[in-house]
Amino acid sequence: MSFMSVVSNLPYEWLVGLRYTRAGKRGGRNRFISFIAAISMAGIALGVAALIVVLSVMNGFEKEVTNRMLSVLAHVELFDLRGQMPDWRQQALEARKNPAVTGVAPFAEAQGMLVRGDVLKPAIIRGVLPEMESQVSDVIKQMRQGSFSALTPGSDNIVLGIELARLLDVKPGEKVTLALADGQPTTAGVMPRMHTFHVVGIFEAGHNQFDSTLAFVHLADAESILKIDAPAGLRLRVADMQQAPQVARALKMAMPGQLYVRDWTMLNATWFAAVQSQKHMMFIILTMIVAVAAFNLVSTLVMTVTDKQADIAILRTLGASPFSIMQIFMIQGALVGIAGTAIGVALGSLLALNVDVIVPAIEQLLGMKFLSKDIYFISALPSDLRWGDVLSIGAVSVLLAFVATLYPSWRAARVKPAQALRYE
Repeated sequence: MSFMSVVSNLPYEWLVGLRYTRAGKRGGRNRFISFIAAISMAGIALGVAALIVVLSVMNGFEKEVTNRMLSVLAHVELFDLRGQMPDWRQQALEARKNPAVTGVAPFAEAQGMLVRGDVLKPAIIRGVLPEMESQVSDVIKQMRQGSFSALTPGSDNIVLGIELARLLDVKPGEKVTLALADGQPTTAGVMPRMHTFHVVGIFEAGHNQFDSTLAFVHLADAESILKIDAPAGLRLRVADMQQAPQVARALKMAMPGQLYVRDWTMLNATWFAAVQSQKHMMFIILTMIVAVAAFNLVSTLVMTVTDKQADIAILRTLGASPFSIMQIFMIQGALVGIAGTAIGVALGSLLALNVDVIVPAIEQLLGMKFLSKDIYFISALPSDLRWGDVLSIGAVSVLLAFVATLYPSWRAARVKPAQALRYE
């Protein structure tokens, strides 16, 4: 069946609506009305494209930061409420019974100040077993200098984040001092406990928060610093990080002992809540732009109704119902809205899929950097186009365009044939 035969079989409301949509080819006032309709279509397209690109960048930002966080953080952490876990090997075997768990490693953490010369920086000192750490994090792959395997028991060796090393101005082979607050009381007050470490490596997670605050030592050295005889708990990696909350709940119910269980979403709950709130606000704000463009259709259709009053009157005298007249102008407005939405979806998707090429080109052209590594978690603008978002944006845009057609269409249906033809 040919396209023309399909068109010829359409109801007359569709035929007239299509004809009015293409009225710009006839010149004069019709061409001006068509120009206004084209502006409305372009406005819808730009609004939809902007919404898709912005949400894709925010999705990409969230995904990239989450991946970099979880290259250092565990998906699930188990703590013994007694402060240490002497039976950690048995607990690790119990955790492994859950099919979702792919890796387990013990750990202990201390917070203090790293000191070199007159520079003091807050740091989290994480004690790990180097031979097991690769099961729960990617830090071994992220080594930039030195070797992670140099962390041996009793060696007092330490691996620093790249920003922390830069701030302390320290390199592998040099020393740093750890100051802990729980020192001995003296007549001058409580003096911090001091412990000297040898820097044997530098890692880069790509996340400024961890690169500037995190350091690794051997688990035995961490236990010595904390004055405990066993790890503080276990760090776990699961096959699907999105299932970590469910796995955490299952482990808490299944494993023996008094355990506190938390997953990665709890560790950064405030950050993730802020990102979701920003995404919702950006969706609402940019939808307003689409709404403004969609409601430009109101003026376009009102002008069309005014210009086509004679046509409306003739159709009414030939037996067309008021609802049929409404349909004609609703079809015209909806076609403009659908066309604008389709163009916007195509343009927005194209831009979102090529942000990694477009943004560096603009940065090079302008000679500036949009994201500073010292301020933001990441220094490159990522993008994650999600077709569910594209579908939602397209549906909202078409709906707004449809709503914009209701008043002009209703006004067209109220045109009285006798009055419209009086001066024709």
